Amino acid sequence: MPKSHFMLLAVVLSVFSTGCNSSKQTTTVAPEPLAESSLPRIYVTNEVSGDMTIIDSGTSRVVATIPLGKRPRGIHVSSDHKTLFVALSGSPIAGPDVDESTLPPPDKSADGIGVFDVAQGKIVRTIHGGSDPENFDISKDGKLLFVSNEDISGVSIVDIASGEIVKTLKVGAQPEGVKVSPDGKIVYVTSEEDGTISVLDPVAGKIVKTFKVGHRPRSIAFLPDGSRAYVNAENDGTVVVVDAKKHKMLQAISLGKPGVIKPMGLLLSQDGTKLYVSTGRGHQVFTIDTATNSVLGSVEVGQRPWGICLSPDSRTLYSANGPSNDITAVDLTTNTVIRKIKAGTGPWGVVVLDR
Repeated sequence: MPKSHFMLLAVVLSVFSTGCNSSKQTTTVAPEPLAESSLPRIYVTNEVSGDMTIIDSGTSRVVATIPLGKRPRGIHVSSDHKTLFVALSGSPIAGPDVDESTLPPPDKSADGIGVFDVAQGKIVRTIHGGSDPENFDISKDGKLLFVSNEDISGVSIVDIASGEIVKTLKVGAQPEGVKVSPDGKIVYVTSEEDGTISVLDPVAGKIVKTFKVGHRPRSIAFLPDGSRAYVNAENDGTVVVVDAKKHKMLQAISLGKPGVIKPMGLLLSQDGTKLYVSTGRGHQVFTIDTATNSVLGSVEVGQRPWGICLSPDSRTLYSANGPSNDITAVDLTTNTVIRKIKAGTGPWGVVVLDR
């Protein structure tokens, strides 16, 4: 064999030997974790897993998963953005067709409004919010909560500082959505079962009017000037336009076939020119022009989207998709899905805060 062939064979054997003993010759270095961005964080309440998923919107990575309590659903931000309030409930999950007599008894000790300190990243106290709180809103001065108490057909007025219930008022059956008007002078409360809105005067501490809006209303959005409100009618497949001064229906905007398109969450753009509507089993988020009350379009976001929110720059919409356990980000300039991010089990509510 020529000398050159011996040399080639030696090189091959050397490479083979090094490869066979690579565990002794090399060190595996784990990739460095992605640095957190300075972009806003997404906060998601997960009804089934009982926790909050915190997501870095810049990297789409889960920053933390924080235990909250049983059935966290409604979530709202304090005016200074330092506190998140979360509705917690010990009542078992029951869909519209579930016989509630077959369910385990509610755990009333779990009912309350969790006060989440954004800087500390944890629940710092729990306010008694009445029986089975599902959703709520905050008074304009930040001192009171108005809480829907689903299982007792009531709405509770709660003093945040003391944690005491000031008053509980009777409203329609299965109340859910609660919204304070832009001037803070009235509060609308939806009744799923009765298909009504109860109008609460917070100063007088009484219900001053009740009016019909359609079948199974859940959410409310007021125009910035308070002249009109929008209310979903889930079982009608419509969004109802309301005269918010006279408290009466003006018209119903059809989004599609009832039972297929089921309007759920409502959200106005900051300037009030567009209304965004999640549609549950309809899998879509619709956009309505509030000047003409006409549908501009829709985008498919995932399974049973419920809670929706906007990024601080209003360029991105986020939807919480319960059965698929994720969050969808929609670019509103193109009305297209740009990403999906895993959350906890049964995401219900979502908000976004600047860092």
